[in-house]
Amino acid sequence: MSERPEYAVFCGIDVGKGAHHAVALDVAGKRLHDKELPQDEAALRAMFQRLLVHGPVLVVVDQPNNIGALAIAVARDSGCQVAYLPGLAMRRIADLHPGQAKTDARDAYVIAEAARSMPHTLRRVDIGEAALAELDVLVGFDDDLASEATRLVNRIRGLLGGIHPALERVLGPRVQQAGVLALLMTFGGPVGLRTAGRRKLLSVATKGSPRFNTAVIDELLAALDEQTVVVPGTDAAQQVLPRLAKSLAEVLDQRKAIAAQVEKVLDAHPLAGVLISMPGVGVRTAARILLEVGDASGFPTSGHLAAYAGLAPVTTRSGSSIRGEHPSRAGNKQLKRAMFLAAFAALRDPVSRAYYDRKRAEGKKHNAALICLARRRCDVLHAMLRTGAHYNPPKPAAA
Repeated sequence: MSERPEYAVFCGIDVGKGAHHAVALDVAGKRLHDKELPQDEAALRAMFQRLLVHGPVLVVVDQPNNIGALAIAVARDSGCQVAYLPGLAMRRIADLHPGQAKTDARDAYVIAEAARSMPHTLRRVDIGEAALAELDVLVGFDDDLASEATRLVNRIRGLLGGIHPALERVLGPRVQQAGVLALLMTFGGPVGLRTAGRRKLLSVATKGSPRFNTAVIDELLAALDEQTVVVPGTDAAQQVLPRLAKSLAEVLDQRKAIAAQVEKVLDAHPLAGVLISMPGVGVRTAARILLEVGDASGFPTSGHLAAYAGLAPVTTRSGSSIRGEHPSRAGNKQLKRAMFLAAFAALRDPVSRAYYDRKRAEGKKHNAALICLARRRCDVLHAMLRTGAHYNPPKPAAA
């Protein structure tokens, strides 16, 4: 929030589930308000109206989503501007103040003082936009489904690997395919798969997935022949595997439905087409970038955006003995993951692939080269969001 109007009041709110604590300071740092605030619309509105008597009010929260959403909505409706102070920045700023206590009142004062004296630490809050508010709910639920799918996949592969390692090597990497899930739901473990026979296995797999690769059935039967001994626990796994496969299939179906809803909501945002035009950026990645970055107006340069995403290297230099750079461990973890996965998906793009290959030729490992590519794409993404221009691949230089 580098470009901001002059405010007369800086109100810091340490949000809580049942009640908040609000501290309001004027330009000189004098306290205008310092009380506990119920999580109630009437109480919030009354406080904002009292503060607006002094002039324009900037409300700053430490959690813009979930329990802080009501305070933000009421503040906007009352005519106040809203900003967000990241938790890590708040804790570091708190270390500059005397005392070691950790109370809601102290945290609210630190937030208000940071808004008054260090406006560059603040971030914009775009939760007021209907499309982003809906995306926040949908993407959050999709993240939960993704975690559940990962847990179920690991559980299935763990069971198969314990009772029949050869079978796990064939089905494990393909366990999220509809045809493989149909086989596990119908026949369970190695005992049921062995007694079914090739014709029945192929019928069930192609029914679950018409484009199922029939060569997998041959690999499956060959893997079953590799082990004749029955490992203890096979009978129990035979009963559990169909249930796990059914649960995984339901979770994957829910993710498909949520992805369709995310795409529908995303189409209503003016920057959706800009983001998706970039190679490697899909619906889920575009939604995550919009939620975390918005229109990038809160980042003066692409370097600020890269630092926020944790993609900028950290330089360590002290005198002549300590010199070097290392990957950042800070930043927005969800945004960093989205940018990393988008860079990986962009390796099919000739321009991105050429840059990745150049970094590999310099001696960087796969992940390090991808981080470099994601950092380079931050420059392009920042320019696209600030100008609203679609991705335009660079033209090859003339010979």
